[in-house]
Amino acid sequence: MASDSVVGKVGTVVNGIRGGDRPGEVRLVVAGIAHYYLAYAATALAAGTDVLVINNRGARQVDVEPWPTVPPGADPDGVVEGL
Repeated sequence: MASDSVVGKVGTVVNGIRGGDRPGEVRLVVAGIAHYYLAYAATALAAGTDVLVINNRGARQVDVEPWPTVPPGADPDGVVEGL
């Protein structure tokens, strides 16, 4: 798998990220296969949080940031698709 293939992927925190230099663990699906990475974030993120991979540190370590989710039926900031 190419080193940058996970950048831009959305995954889920499986073991809470404590923030700063204290990692947690995220699950990413790449080419239909689940992979687990040590993950670092600026702030603490709880298990179950959706995250976006913003950097690949190599050796199965990534930097992530929270990825907002839109509940079913909610209006994502007034954006209407197809216009």
